[in-house]
Formats: sequence, structure tokens, C-alpha cells
Amino acid sequence: MAGNFWQSSHSQQWILDKQDLLRERQHDLLALSEEEYQKVFIFFANVIQVLGEQLKLRQQVIATATVYFKRFYARNSLKNIDPLLLAPTCILLASKVEEFGVISNSRLISICQSAIKTKFSYAYTQEFPYRTNHILECEFYLLENLDCCLIVYQPYRPLLQLVQDMGQEDQLLTLTWRIVNDSLRTDVCLLYPPYQIAIACLQIACVILQKDATKQWFAELNVDLDKVQEIVRAIVNLYEMWKDWKEKDDIQMLLSKLPKPKPPPQR
Repeated sequence: MAGNFWQSSHSQQWILDKQDLLRERQHDLLALSEEEYQKVFIFFANVIQVLGEQLKLRQQVIATATVYFKRFYARNSLKNIDPLLLAPTCILLASKVEEFGVISNSRLISICQSAIKTKFSYAYTQEFPYRTNHILECEFYLLENLDCCLIVYQPYRPLLQLVQDMGQEDQLLTLTWRIVNDSLRTDVCLLYPPYQIAIACLQIACVILQKDATKQWFAELNVDLDKVQEIVRAIVNLYEMWKDWKEKDDIQMLLSKLPKPKPPPQR
């Protein structure tokens, strides 16, 4: 996707302000603390990742689906749509937009059913409750809420260029790529341009691998280093929280606290 990021809908409509983001979440933060809210979104990012891997999707498609998921709830309460319905809907839409090819509806539903039963049985005691018609209806609602802004610029392309420019080897790229994937569990994809996220993830990887020789290279970058440090802090905070979080022990309790969608009127 080599178009101009600065002229894209991603740049002009979907780099959000942190205060606006918090204001939109106020309704949900009556039921959940900020940390609990973040944990819920980490869990559903994991659900999207597992579904995507079982469907054999490229990481770019999984990343785009995760961004759609986060964008929807940046403008909507969790009670508007059950996240368990929105997650596969985002995957279906992302696979079309990223030109992966059409996923058959029946295959998507069967993979959701098996994943909930085998991978996420610690979170859900009942079977996956949705069918094809629910996902197709949800897709229209998702498209409307995304304002049909479907092209998502990811940090992967600028990352490849940065590592090449740095003249570093595959080990650095592999680690940074994983950190970019982890960054999808934070809000940075809603708040910062992808090239800044790529630089921040690269900086974290250089620290982990003790590549002190790269300091001069970072110093010479023409980039807002304050913004890069904000991204670094967000990702480091994620790792700090992850270290102590026993997801399997408390995710059922967190999911039970989510604001619930109202059931549709009986016809």
C-alpha cells in the first residue's frame, strides 16, 4: 500500500486525540477501570490473532482487523455490539480490503466455534452464539462507523525501510516485528502515525538487543522524539502489565462486567 499516508483518511480522520478517546470511553469506564478496559482489549486482540492464524491470514490482515476493532470502540460503547461478534466481523472485512481473498462464511463460523471451544474455553463456558447473518449485519454497521475509511497504514512497511537504512540484520527485524504486533494491544495505532510507531518499536528492540551503536542513527532522525517516547512508554507499560496479569484467572470476571448490548425486540 504505497499511497501517500498524509493524504489518506487514516491520517486525516483516524489519528485521534487522547483526551477525545478517554471522553468517548466514559460510559464504559463506569463499569470497568482503565486497566480492566485495556485488559479486555488485549484479550480480544488475542482472539483476532488466533482466528486470523487459524484462517491462515497474513499478519497485515490480522493487524488491519485489530485496528478496525479498536476504531469501532473508539467511537462506540462496548454495549453497542458484543466484542465477540465484532472480532470475526473485523477479520471478514479486513480480508476483503487487504485483498487476501474471500473467506467463506461457513468456514469463518466453524473456526470461531472451534477456537472458542478449544483456545478460549477458560473465558467462555458456552458455544460461539453467532451465525452468518449476524456477522453480515454487523459488517454493515462496522462500515458505517468506520465512515468507509478502510485503508489502514501499518508500521510494517516503514519498519522494513528503517532496518534496511540502519544496515542491521534479521535478528533486529524479527524482534521489532513482534513488538509492532504487541503494540496493537495498546492505543498507539489510534494516536500516532505508523512511521513513529515503527521507530519506537525499533528503539525498544535496540535496547533489548543492547545495540548501543545505533544511538547516533536515532539522534540523526528527523522525527518528533517526544511522540516516539510516548509510544515507547505505552508499549513498555503494556509489558509491565502483561508480566503480572494472570489472564486465565480473571478474564471471565472482566467479561461479566462488560456493558451488555440490549437484546433486539421480539418480532
